[in-house]
Amino acid sequence: MYKIAKENLSALFQKIAESQELYLPIENCGQVNYGVWTEDADVNLDVLKTVKSPKDAFFPQSENLYTVKRTGKKLSVEPEALKEQKFVVFGMKACDVQGVEVLDKVFLAEPVDTFYRARREHGTIVAMACHEPEETCFCKVFGIDCADPKADVATWMVDGQLCWKALTEKGEALTETVKELLTEDAAMDEKVEAEKATIHSITEQLPYMALSLEGWGGDALDAKFNSPLWEELHKPCLACGTCTFVCPTCQCYDIKDYDTGHGVSRYRCWDSCMYSDFTMMAHGNNRTSQMQRYRQRFMHKLVYFPANNDGMFSCVGCGRCVEKCPQSLNIVKVIKAFANQGGENA
Repeated sequence: MYKIAKENLSALFQKIAESQELYLPIENCGQVNYGVWTEDADVNLDVLKTVKSPKDAFFPQSENLYTVKRTGKKLSVEPEALKEQKFVVFGMKACDVQGVEVLDKVFLAEPVDTFYRARREHGTIVAMACHEPEETCFCKVFGIDCADPKADVATWMVDGQLCWKALTEKGEALTETVKELLTEDAAMDEKVEAEKATIHSITEQLPYMALSLEGWGGDALDAKFNSPLWEELHKPCLACGTCTFVCPTCQCYDIKDYDTGHGVSRYRCWDSCMYSDFTMMAHGNNRTSQMQRYRQRFMHKLVYFPANNDGMFSCVGCGRCVEKCPQSLNIVKVIKAFANQGGENA
């Protein structure tokens, strides 16, 4: 186990950034989100969860796909270059790392998304254990251990020291580039185990960690889809899409064109299944009511996705939707409502 004092982390960031792009939780106007590190960046590793997940390091909120240029009567198509520079995403929590695993199931399946694959190949994830999980967290429900994140490098903050453990070849390679700043200390192993035990004791006391997924999964299609509960659950929904934009696993996107003045650029951007014009075509939309759109979101995460991905749920229990939905219409409420079968909701 390696360690580095918290006050020396700026030197660590500087060293990484010498050869790679570095993404970190950066505070701006009171909000913390992942961004490219610079020397004057206000890095905040103490925040438990960024507002948005760091998934856009691999699946950007908006990205160009290609540009069509016109010269006289001739058109030329210039595809956007794939990611070639190596980069590090530093400080991801275990739930967000699992979120990337969910995205892998979507974008690395045939036909492979080459833009996403290039980023995954060039990206290294340094994960950080959750020192003090919050009441909105329920990652354990989905088999995630927030005290022992699985990534290229796992880290823990213990007694003012960042403990560092490489877990993959990418992690070993990154460790070699910063080894001069790290100190090997076998005594930290015991302290990290104590830190894990403390984190586990906190998670056991959180209100949503005992949430049951009984009755959900790939075999629950008919029972859940046809339930009358959806007619009641969806009513307060504003269709604002907040839940989808803060979610680490939502992967819906739209593809649009815009006139650059000297040609046309095609780009894709995140979209939301909660919007009335989602997948709108000339013939209309196949989900014509908000109830259908609301049902789709949760059926996908808890039924459709596990049915097609060996039982893996498309929720990681990060709790962002619990925190951010203005109407408190989150996945916890849905699961509890079905557990109560029409009784008192969450």
